[in-house]
Amino acid sequence: MAVRLRPVTRASIGDAPPVCVDCVFWQTRGFRPPPKPRWAERVEEDWGAWGALYLGDDDRTLGFLQYGPADHFPRSFELPAGPPSPDAVLVTCAYLVDATTPWVMQSLFLGVIAEARQRDVRAIEAFSYRYPEGLGVEERFLAHRTIFPADFLADFGFRPIRQRGRIELARLDVGGTVAVEEETLAERAWRLVVERLQPAPAPGRP
Repeated sequence: MAVRLRPVTRASIGDAPPVCVDCVFWQTRGFRPPPKPRWAERVEEDWGAWGALYLGDDDRTLGFLQYGPADHFPRSFELPAGPPSPDAVLVTCAYLVDATTPWVMQSLFLGVIAEARQRDVRAIEAFSYRYPEGLGVEERFLAHRTIFPADFLADFGFRPIRQRGRIELARLDVGGTVAVEEETLAERAWRLVVERLQPAPAPGRP
């Protein structure tokens, strides 16, 4: 299956899982949720596309991920272990449609890392949860997730920077000016996403 990621905007949000189309959990602070189209217009003017869709070979949506500057997601300033850092892009939520395609979530995160590198963003952050051992894909990933498994984020190089009980705010540094000789986890993730997103060569060509 080819990796196909489509940016999420007002024009494409209709292809997201139905529960995600009008959801404004992260956009709400207090008791007055903003209209989703008005919020989307503001974030697109300030940042651009604010998520990604993973499409299967039949153009069926297999996954959805929402992210952007933290100040566009006021709920993040009220959660335990918050607030997020002002220099980071915040991954707020995801939706995995099919438990038999867990790689969809990995590809969506790799896509965020790729975009952060291209935009010269310093870091990516997400809220994580330390699930008990032994839970499967269904309990950890399937359907709507606003907090991600801590070990899943750790595999990409995220590290906890603040903790409240089982909830953590995790950070992956992807930018900056410090030179290193060895390949960092963020650089490895960037290399992997480039390899995965490169189009396959045409038949008969090397």
